[in-house]
Amino acid sequence: MATIDQQFVEYIVKTLVNNPDKVNIDRTIDEKGVLLSLEVDPEDVGRIIGRRGATAQSIRTLLRALGTKNDARYNLKIVNNDGFDQAAKHDRDASSEAEETASGAEEEDIEEVEDESTIEEGSELAKKTRQELADLDDLDI
Repeated sequence: MATIDQQFVEYIVKTLVNNPDKVNIDRTIDEKGVLLSLEVDPEDVGRIIGRRGATAQSIRTLLRALGTKNDARYNLKIVNNDGFDQAAKHDRDASSEAEETASGAEEEDIEEVEDESTIEEGSELAKKTRQELADLDDLDI
């Protein structure tokens, strides 16, 4: 049986998400107070967090008000699902492989260009670069 705090958060969250049947709230009590761990469908995590965390902060504020009424301290933890993390990791791995392949081809092109043309010692680019490096050396960091 869910406690009043779990029912409260569940009601709020289920009205916000597209998949209300995948909302799960676990409740644990320790010396710091009551911890509510919220799990939602990976597609709904953004809806619960909101822009710049505004929605999550609002839910936590409401929980704080409930805690004042019940003489308890509540904390809300939004838990990422493993499937979500694995999908993100898979996407990162695939994109890094594509970048490695592309950067390997770019490095070959750059080496060919460097062999064909050299930067003249007195060129404007060389002078400007040396001046910028000298300016950086003057900074006291």
